[in-house]
Amino acid sequence: MKFASHRPGRTAARGRDARRRARHVLRRGRAGALILGLATAAAIAVPASASASTGASPVVGHVYVNDNTKGTNTIGAFNRHADGSLTPEAGSAFAAGGAGTGVGLASQGAIQITPDGRFLIAVDAGSNQISVLRIHFDGSLSLVGVTGSGGTLPDSVAVHGNLVYVANSGAGDANYTGFLLGFNGRLFPIPGSTVTLAANAAPADVLFNGTGTKLVGTEVGTSVIDSFTVGFDGRLTAAPGSPFPAQGLGPFGSEFRPTNPTQLFVSNAHNVGAGTGTVSAFADSFDGTLTSIGASPFADQQTAPCWVEITHDGQFLFTVNTGSGEISRYQIAPDGTLTLLGSTPVAATGGVGAVDARLSPDGRFLYVDESRIGKVGAFAVNGGNLTELGTSPFALPAGATPAGIAVS
Repeated sequence: MKFASHRPGRTAARGRDARRRARHVLRRGRAGALILGLATAAAIAVPASASASTGASPVVGHVYVNDNTKGTNTIGAFNRHADGSLTPEAGSAFAAGGAGTGVGLASQGAIQITPDGRFLIAVDAGSNQISVLRIHFDGSLSLVGVTGSGGTLPDSVAVHGNLVYVANSGAGDANYTGFLLGFNGRLFPIPGSTVTLAANAAPADVLFNGTGTKLVGTEVGTSVIDSFTVGFDGRLTAAPGSPFPAQGLGPFGSEFRPTNPTQLFVSNAHNVGAGTGTVSAFADSFDGTLTSIGASPFADQQTAPCWVEITHDGQFLFTVNTGSGEISRYQIAPDGTLTLLGSTPVAATGGVGAVDARLSPDGRFLYVDESRIGKVGAFAVNGGNLTELGTSPFALPAGATPAGIAVS
């Protein structure tokens, strides 16, 4: 979720004009539901030619993956059909402007769609940049611009309204940096927004809660969770006691409960031994203090639970276990307690190497970035149950080493 969370530089704005632009574009709150609706309607009204000519399932949205290709980075794009299947978007893959690393990123949220549905924000980890691309009505993409990330190896993005934060995970240069997103899709660094982390922090995820008043980040390298309140100027204030010790090794994927922004769930990916993965549940107080919920952490019975996604109704949590190739399924009680329902295998190559996951806006399908084989898996969602589609997985462009996934 990893809006998720999911989850998309830190250099100070230079001169008076940059600061004026930054203040001008800072607008908090949710934006552009109408635009998003129009974009979706356009996608339905103008389906892919194959759908129109063969009577196949109509196009109802799109799926985007940060290919993280070495050299010129690209974004893989699919038409998303009503039956959950995917077909390549015309013109895919689209140039992102920066460079990828050519190897997998250990992170959640490397690509995000803005709340108004107008733009896609992706990390370019190989060139230490962030790309913004415009999403057209037919789902195609065009580059708006590329901005320095304010650090090295950017790997996760969080977006709320016009506020954007990026996690830079490079050794010795790890930090969180804030930006303001202009109406035209340009990013402006927020002066004084950079939060410096330990040299070995290796942040894997940064995300806002549903109201944009809190931001958290997970540090894989130091096994702590950073928690902040977000000011009206977009800057962060660390919660009393932050960073908080994780309840397992390598806290990784995270998501706030969509129906209760005071509940935070974090996967613990690096516990030693097969089948020892756990998921933690925390209550997030007014000042950002995190406290454990119930008997947290909750057993996963799988290996390396990394990526977390919660159903839109807040009833179920899915975590992708990269080490054992399964998706664990939990039911979430009103107080945030988790009950393990079981696990669903990712079919292709035993599922090992499956990474980020995102639900469709209607919650009917879960899409999984299968980085190891350069494909996207698709699962039908029925409450807390998952069933992989018979046509899954769907191939990405050649050369992709995908990181992150976004669904419209």
